[in-house]
Amino acid sequence: MKVAFFELEGWEEPVIRETLEPKGFEIVTLSREPLKESDIERIKDVEALSVFIYSKVDRKVIETLPNLKIVTTRSTGFDHIDVEAARERGIAVCNVPDYGMETVAEYALLMILALLRKLKPTIERTCRGIFSREGLRGHDLAGKTVGVIGTGRIGARLVKLLSGFDVKVLAYDVKPKEELVERFGVEYVSLEELLSRSDIVSLHVPYLPSTHHLINRENIKLMKKGSYLVNTSRGAVVETDAIVEALKEGRLAGVALDTFEGEEVWTEEELIIFRGEKDVSPEVLKKAIETFALAQFDNVILSPHNAYNTHEAIMRILTKTLKNLVEFKEKGRCTYPVYK
Repeated sequence: MKVAFFELEGWEEPVIRETLEPKGFEIVTLSREPLKESDIERIKDVEALSVFIYSKVDRKVIETLPNLKIVTTRSTGFDHIDVEAARERGIAVCNVPDYGMETVAEYALLMILALLRKLKPTIERTCRGIFSREGLRGHDLAGKTVGVIGTGRIGARLVKLLSGFDVKVLAYDVKPKEELVERFGVEYVSLEELLSRSDIVSLHVPYLPSTHHLINRENIKLMKKGSYLVNTSRGAVVETDAIVEALKEGRLAGVALDTFEGEEVWTEEELIIFRGEKDVSPEVLKKAIETFALAQFDNVILSPHNAYNTHEAIMRILTKTLKNLVEFKEKGRCTYPVYK
């Protein structure tokens, strides 16, 4: 089976070769760059394609790879893949849904604590030699109400972590988990009730048409004055304009975004944009500039889609990706299918 990899780190290449070549795989390419149009000709015969989040496997890519049988993304989210186009051609789409359970949940908790204790201005001041505590008084997490939107693997893990902090946890999910209610006393409520009752809201949902701007200019008005918002899921789940307005009004006391609209303009992997190899819409540029402007606020933390990024998680990603490929070659199915 011919396979092509994109968006790799150098250390992954020998692991891939050692695992796949003895299993009869022919490795066509091991690229450290995202998949782009100019790559299609040299991978036109591949049967398997492995990508990360910045490679867009759209209908055009799928239609120009006639032998393609499986696309596996080294991520939980798969909104960069046209799943419907793949389904129409009988192409399997696989992800790694549980690699970041501990990793992303821990990062979300880190963001919550950093906002509450004003860690960003504290560190920035100290680095400038300013040791005054004026304006740095924060809040305890204990006693607060935390709203967790999405209680899949990551959201459920955050609930477990929060259980040691003496907080009330509200949750919103289309598929409530009874075990979270029984074990941790989670209260499932509507999205509107969660927003209106929570001191802190943390997002853990995939990006789908139904979750586009799940937090928007209308429902963000339901949030308590002085509350906090954390997003470690996908950028477009939160409307940028909604955050800007809520911060200006003082409704939000702080925001932490590991993912945000227009992030592809700023993150290192997408520097190809500025080499003219990819078009960027005016709307994406607008969102990127608006979000970057938020970084100047003391009460806003931005990070470059980094919540997943630990040594342990990266190894789990690669191991599970290779397991997807081997199982598909040997059994005709992958371990972690996006659809069945």
